[in-house]
Amino acid sequence: MGLGRRITATVFAVAVTVTATAPAQAAVTADDTAAGWLARQLVDGEYIDTPGVPGMPDHGLTADVVLALDAAGVAKGAAEKATAFLAVPANATYYAFPGGGESYVGPLAKLGLVAQAQGIDPKTFGGIDLHARLLALMDARTGRFADATKYGDQTSTFSQALAVLTLKRAGELPDLAVDYLAGAACPDGGFPVPFEEATCLPDVDGTAITVQALLAAGRAQPATKGLDWLVANQRPNGSFLDGGIENSNSTGLAAQALRAGGRTAEADKAVAFLVTLQVGCDRPEADRGAIPHNASEFDAATAARAAAQAIPGIAGVSFADITADGATAALPTVDCPTPTTTTTAPTTTTTTASGTTTTTSAAAPLPAGSRTPPLAATGFQPTAGVWVGVLLLLTGTGLVLVSRRRVPHGGNK
Repeated sequence: MGLGRRITATVFAVAVTVTATAPAQAAVTADDTAAGWLARQLVDGEYIDTPGVPGMPDHGLTADVVLALDAAGVAKGAAEKATAFLAVPANATYYAFPGGGESYVGPLAKLGLVAQAQGIDPKTFGGIDLHARLLALMDARTGRFADATKYGDQTSTFSQALAVLTLKRAGELPDLAVDYLAGAACPDGGFPVPFEEATCLPDVDGTAITVQALLAAGRAQPATKGLDWLVANQRPNGSFLDGGIENSNSTGLAAQALRAGGRTAEADKAVAFLVTLQVGCDRPEADRGAIPHNASEFDAATAARAAAQAIPGIAGVSFADITADGATAALPTVDCPTPTTTTTAPTTTTTTASGTTTTTSAAAPLPAGSRTPPLAATGFQPTAGVWVGVLLLLTGTGLVLVSRRRVPHGGNK
C-alpha cells in the first residue's frame, strides 16, 4: 500500500476534529481501496466469473487479480486463496492446456508470474513445470513463442512479453526470445500487438507490456524508444487511448512502463487520470473503490478487468517486480459518512484479518499510491477537543491538496 506519490485533484472544504496523542496511521491510497474492492469481487473468495457467465471461472482474469492485489500490497489472504484456486491441478491444466493436448503461451507465462509473485516455484505450480512447458513452445531458430493448438497460433507481443518476464525472473531467459520481441518494434519505436503484420501498427498496450519486458531483460535501447513513443502518445490529461477511448486498462499498463522506465512526470500524469476514474461516494457502497474502464460508464462486467489492470499502474510496480512480500491482510474500503451540517471528506476504513479497523479522513478520490516506505510522522500534536478549520480558497472555491482494454483472449492479452 502506498504513501509515495499523492496525486489527487478535487475540490472541497473540510473541518476536522483532532484528538490528543492519536498515533499516525498509514494513509490509505487509491490502489488500496481499488484492491479492496477487487478482492471482494472474488466468488467464494477464489475466482472471478467470466463476464456474463456466472459460475464459470475466468482463470486469466483471476490471475490478473492476484497480480493486482500483490502490486497494491493489501488483501494478502484473498490473493493467496485465489492463487490456491489457480494451483488446483485441474484448474491450471484447464487454463493452460484446454482440450488436453493444446498448450497456450499466455496462460503458462501468466501463471508463472503469479507463482513468482506468491513465492511459489513455477516448476511445480498446479503439478506443472510451467517454464519447461513454456520453453518447449519457443522456436529455437527465431526465439518466438507460439501456441500449439488445433485452432492455430494466437500469440502476440503480449504473450511474448509475459514469457520474457517470467523467464527473466527465474533466470531462464534465452536471449533469442528477447531478440525476437525487440525486433517487433515499428519504425516509430512503438510495438504492435499482432506479430508480423503487413503494416506495423503500434499499440499502447503492446508497447507498454513490451517495454516492461525489455527493461527487465536489460535491453535499454528498444525500451527507450518504446517509452518515447508512449510519451508522444499520452493525452494532455494523462490518459492513453485504445480504440479511440480514454481508458483505465491502457493507461494502467502505460503507467507501469513509464514508472519502470524513469519517466516520472508522465507516470504521475497517467496515475492522476486513473484516480479521477475511481468510483466514490456518488455510487452504491458495493461499487465504491472500483476503477471502471472509462469515465462514461460503470459496467460491472468489465470493471474487474479494468481495476486489475489499473492497480499495478497506480501502485507503480512493473510485472517484473510484483511480489506479495510485505503485503497486509487489509481490505480497504471507501466509507462515506452521512452528511452533516459540516462539509466533511469521506472517511476510509481499513479492516484487517485480526478485526482491527482504522478510519481516516480522506478526500475523494483518494491519493494515488506506491509501494514505497512511509515517511516518518513529524510535527504538531494537538490536544483533545481542538478544532482545526481548513479552507483553501482558489477562484472562490476550496481546493484540496494536489499531491499525488481490450478483453484479453486466453490470457494472451
